[in-house]
Amino acid sequence: MCEDEEEFEALAGQWARLHRSCEAATPFQSHAWLSSWWRSYGRRGRLRVLLVHEGDRLVAAAPMMRVNRPLPALKPLGGAISDFSDVLVDGALREAGTEALVAGLRVPASTALIDFGEVRPGACAEAVHARWPGPKRALADSPCLELPPLPMEELLQRLPTPRAQRTRAKMRKLTALGVQARTVPVEEVEASVRTLLHLHELQWQGRKVTSEHLQPRFREHLLRAMRPMVAAGEAVLTEFRLDGEVMAADLTLLSGTLAGGYLYGAHPGLRERKVDVATMLLNACTRHTSGEQRRALSLLRGDEPYKHHWRPEPVTNQRFLLARRRTAPLLAAALGDASARRWAKERMRERETKGEPAAKGKGEGKGEPAAKGAREAKGKREAGRGGGGAP
Repeated sequence: MCEDEEEFEALAGQWARLHRSCEAATPFQSHAWLSSWWRSYGRRGRLRVLLVHEGDRLVAAAPMMRVNRPLPALKPLGGAISDFSDVLVDGALREAGTEALVAGLRVPASTALIDFGEVRPGACAEAVHARWPGPKRALADSPCLELPPLPMEELLQRLPTPRAQRTRAKMRKLTALGVQARTVPVEEVEASVRTLLHLHELQWQGRKVTSEHLQPRFREHLLRAMRPMVAAGEAVLTEFRLDGEVMAADLTLLSGTLAGGYLYGAHPGLRERKVDVATMLLNACTRHTSGEQRRALSLLRGDEPYKHHWRPEPVTNQRFLLARRRTAPLLAAALGDASARRWAKERMRERETKGEPAAKGKGEGKGEPAAKGAREAKGKREAGRGGGGAP
C-alpha cells in the first residue's frame, strides 16, 4: 500500500503504461489527473494507493484515500470533480490482477468500508465487486448520457428531420461568420487553460455557476494536469476564434474508448451574435470520436434536458460498497444514508413539480470542501454545452 506522496509521484511512468494497457480506463484514472488532484485536494496522511506488481512491472492499482467522516472508508482519488472512478488492471493479466486487488483490499476493509462511487459500467471495479468474498452491495449512482462514435452528419441523421435541418443551418452560420476551430499544441496548453477559465467565468457572470470552477485550487489542478495529459493524448484543448479573437475554448478528456466533454468557456458576445455554442462544441468533439480511434462521446454526469437534444443513450454509474464481517455495520450505515438521501431527493422533486419551495437542511453546504461545486459538476456543462442557445 503506497501512503507516501513522493512515492506516488514517482510512479508516473509505470502508471502511464498500466493506464494504457487497461482498456476500461478513463482519463480520470491517468496519473497526471490523480496526482495533480491530490496536490490540490488531498490531505496529508490519508493517501492509500494499493499497488500490485509482477516483478518490477506494475500490473494493477487501486488509487484511494482514507476518509473518516461520515464513516471510516477508503474512497477513490479524484473526488467530486472527477466523473468516473475505477481501479486499473493490466489487460494481459486481468484475472490475476483482479484477484490480487481483492486480496489486497481485504486488509484495509477490516477497519474501513471500501466505497467505490461513480464507476462506469464495464469498469474494472465491477470485477472486483463480483469477486469480493465478504458483505457487499451495488447501488445506482449518477446518471450519464452517451452518444455513439459517429461523425456529426450521422449524429444529425438520428434527429427528427426538422431539428436536423435547424442544426445544419446553425452549422452553416458558423461557417458564414468565419468561426475557426484550432487544436491547441502542447506548448500553449497553460495559456489556453487560463483563457478557458476566464471565458467560463465571463460566460456565467451574473448567473448561477459551479463555484468550484472559480477556485484557485481547481485552476492549479488543471494547469498542472493538462500539459502532460495533452502530451499523452489524454486530453485535447480546442479554441474557437472569431475575427482573430479567441471567443470560446473547450476541454475534452480522452481515453482509448471514451471522449468526455469536461469544461468549456464561451464569451457572452457569441450569444449576442446568435452562435449556437452547443452545436459548435459537439461538432468539434466528434473529430475525436469518429476517426480511426473510435470513442463513445460521453456527456458526463447529469441528465439535464438540453443533453437529450442529441438523443443520447442513458448510462448509469454504479457505487460499489465492500466490507468484511467486522465492518458490516459500516456497510449497513452507508446503505441507510444512501436510502435517506434518495428519499430526500424524491421529496425535493415532488416539491419542485408542485411549485413549492425546497426546504433547506441546517447542515447544508457543510460537507467536503469541493462537494457542492463538484456535485454541480455532474453537469459541469450545465446549461453548459447549450450555453449558446441550444434548443
